[in-house]
Amino acid sequence: MVKLFGKHITYKKNVLWLFSFSYIFSCLYSSPVSAQWYEQQAEKMGTLVRVEIWHQDSATALQLIKKVLAEIQRIEDSMSPYIESSLLSQINRNAAKQRVKIDDELFFVINKSLEYSKLTHGAFDISFASVGHLYDYRAGKKPSREELIKRLPAINYRSVILDQNNKTIHFLNPDIKIDLGGIAKGYAVDRCIDILMQHGIKSAVVSAGGDSRLLGDRQGRPWYIGVKNPRGNGHLMKLPLVGVAVSTSGDYERFFEKEGERYHHILNPKTGTSSKDIQGVTIIADRAIDSDALSTSVFVLGRERGLALIESLANISAIIIEESGKVYYSSDLLQPEL
Repeated sequence: MVKLFGKHITYKKNVLWLFSFSYIFSCLYSSPVSAQWYEQQAEKMGTLVRVEIWHQDSATALQLIKKVLAEIQRIEDSMSPYIESSLLSQINRNAAKQRVKIDDELFFVINKSLEYSKLTHGAFDISFASVGHLYDYRAGKKPSREELIKRLPAINYRSVILDQNNKTIHFLNPDIKIDLGGIAKGYAVDRCIDILMQHGIKSAVVSAGGDSRLLGDRQGRPWYIGVKNPRGNGHLMKLPLVGVAVSTSGDYERFFEKEGERYHHILNPKTGTSSKDIQGVTIIADRAIDSDALSTSVFVLGRERGLALIESLANISAIIIEESGKVYYSSDLLQPEL
């Protein structure tokens, strides 16, 4: 069950109670007069990264934010398929020809990806890039039918082979390319929160695009995380949350429209084309690496299978917006009002 502010309750049915409770609590909460919020934003990992922390010393706070942004840059330098010198790019160039040695960190993220591939029966598959690299959303370009038929067999997570003992990776298909876009930002956000915790920070948020991790509360009040309206301005709802990770995947993030059809970046690994029937998925979990991977997974699985998956997992919640605009919730967000 998702941890909402104050107790385990749903946002929809208890927003007034939450607001009242958080206001009273914040009035009773006394913080050092010198402490304040420090925030910085930067473009990294192909998105806007935002760091906000509560601290008593400006020099220390700014140094910690600098350290967090440097960590995200380090991970991007290793895991971006668009940086030619990255370890991921080296894998894509060489792993079909030979076993490529990788570091413990990248091994962990790729192995976690393969675990989600097995859990979702292939709905989450980092080898989607075997076809995904043929799309250019800015230029409105998609692969031809012939290209799709040729490259589609390369989307198969079972052909990505990891050797635990030697820390190597190998591809069984020469056309395979992998992309960690559905999990790397979540991992990066978790790493940043871990760094802040190691330095004694108790209240912070780190966001990278649609992936956020909340450390503690907002000094006696909840963090309010908006669920975007996929077909309009503003938010459909705002969730009061404490100490959790939140990830949203939507068909409005990277897309183009051609002949009345929307082509977006969340591909169905079985077809190599954009997943249908869903506009957006928001997942709430303990760690961002999980919420990130699961938001993509549920988007591909669709409402029925996606909710079934979420119901089978502990401490995971989901909000799904179908193509019709109708909103569905995992059962823990629909419990009776307390």
